[in-house]
Amino acid sequence: MGVLRVVGVALLLHCGIALAANRPAIDRDTVVVALDKEVRNLDAQVTSTGDSMLYALQLYDTLYGFDAKGNLVPRMATDVKIGDSGRTYTFTLRPGVKFHNGAIMTSADVKYSLERIIDPAVKSTRRVYFAPVVESVEAPGKDTVTIKLKQPDGAFLNKIAGFLYIVPKAYTESLPTPEDFAKAPVGTGPWKLKTYTIGQVLELERFDDYWGVKPGAKRLVMKMIVEPATRVNALLTGEVDIAMVLPYQDVARLRKLPDIDVISNPNGGPLYVRLYSTDPALPTSKREVRQALQYAINSKAIIDNIFAGIGAPMASYISRSYPYGSDPDLKPYPYDPKKARELLAKAGYPNGFNFKLYAGSDQPKEASEALVAFWSQIGVKTELVRLDYAAWSRLNNTHNNSPAAIAQFSNAIYDPVHPVAGSFAKDGTWSDYYNPEVEALLTQANSTIGAEARGELFRKIGKLLHDDAATLLVTELYNVYGKKKDLMWAPQDGIALFNFRTVGWK
Repeated sequence: MGVLRVVGVALLLHCGIALAANRPAIDRDTVVVALDKEVRNLDAQVTSTGDSMLYALQLYDTLYGFDAKGNLVPRMATDVKIGDSGRTYTFTLRPGVKFHNGAIMTSADVKYSLERIIDPAVKSTRRVYFAPVVESVEAPGKDTVTIKLKQPDGAFLNKIAGFLYIVPKAYTESLPTPEDFAKAPVGTGPWKLKTYTIGQVLELERFDDYWGVKPGAKRLVMKMIVEPATRVNALLTGEVDIAMVLPYQDVARLRKLPDIDVISNPNGGPLYVRLYSTDPALPTSKREVRQALQYAINSKAIIDNIFAGIGAPMASYISRSYPYGSDPDLKPYPYDPKKARELLAKAGYPNGFNFKLYAGSDQPKEASEALVAFWSQIGVKTELVRLDYAAWSRLNNTHNNSPAAIAQFSNAIYDPVHPVAGSFAKDGTWSDYYNPEVEALLTQANSTIGAEARGELFRKIGKLLHDDAATLLVTELYNVYGKKKDLMWAPQDGIALFNFRTVGWK
């Protein structure tokens, strides 16, 4: 099938049927994007990050946001004052911000938006980030909002920037059910909904009353093209202007084309192996075993041969693309199968052991097969259990893929607490690991505000996790995009969210 696809594309180009790389797919008022996933729910307060990442920054806005490098910047709030030892956040709202239905945003809308997320009846996936810490939300004036916390949360402003999309109170309350909002969403973002054909096309139009810098085009058409080869063909034939998340094997060929820009950027997450280490009956409960499994992995070979050279070995679960928390002096484990065998013998497994690795269909199967092959060289006989993504996710979310699962993690708030607490805190959603020193530092981070101070704490955590081989790191993940050269657009570094807020033609 792969050979036929390559031949088909070659013939298409040879016959001159359109590389159309400097011609818009439709016109210069329109940008057409090929998405790699289907949009399932247009309510960005409710749906998962993996879904809302496709459209949230287009339809909605937040009080604070992130610049291109992940630093916090004011958006619909002009200022925030933090008081009461980090328990009170008082936001001053930007005057005159409009919703897509023409209503002016006030503090009542902000208060309602946060309380809606916390309301269990709404079933928001963001609730877990706010419900445990928010004590109350007050709107003392139309341009002032005060959020009081039960206890300090050092990443609270990052959570506001990453998860608190503002919706209009009067409009949303007028709908019969919370689910109805997803059918006709209203936000304050630079684009507003025009039409949506479920699972096929999301069409947005420029919101000319947007408070900030407006998009350079009048229309944004987002086509959902799940099949990677079809996305590549759509870019080559001019059907789309941008293709998201291109397959690694096509990168070298696309880079030779003069009228297409190929862009790769880190998405802020590792490809890693989740290890179950709290069960003393498992070999992975021993640090020497975990270290041995890491020493046995040739990350560079996996990056070069499976990811077409697009990636980077990692020393820490905390990505270097975060604005703080990564330790540049920490070095990745080298490939050293001799050292791995010595560690296994020291741990009481001189002849290796039998192992099981769960892998989802969203990961390149060659990556998990490579891990199995590398571990076999040190006597670890691994059974690979490959499942469709939904089945794999159910097991992963319910702690039922012991003793190991290959996974990836992307960060929606740029603060290291999001991936680290989720994966390594005693009660983390995806954690089967416990280290009292890590636990103490995470507790300290909860009440620590500021990038410099938080960065110092997470560098300490990163070294502890590295030395303990708490997880097995394969590569820093990069997304690859293709666009027509005349199109002005750049991806957001260090995060998986798609940002088309200012896209336009030269």
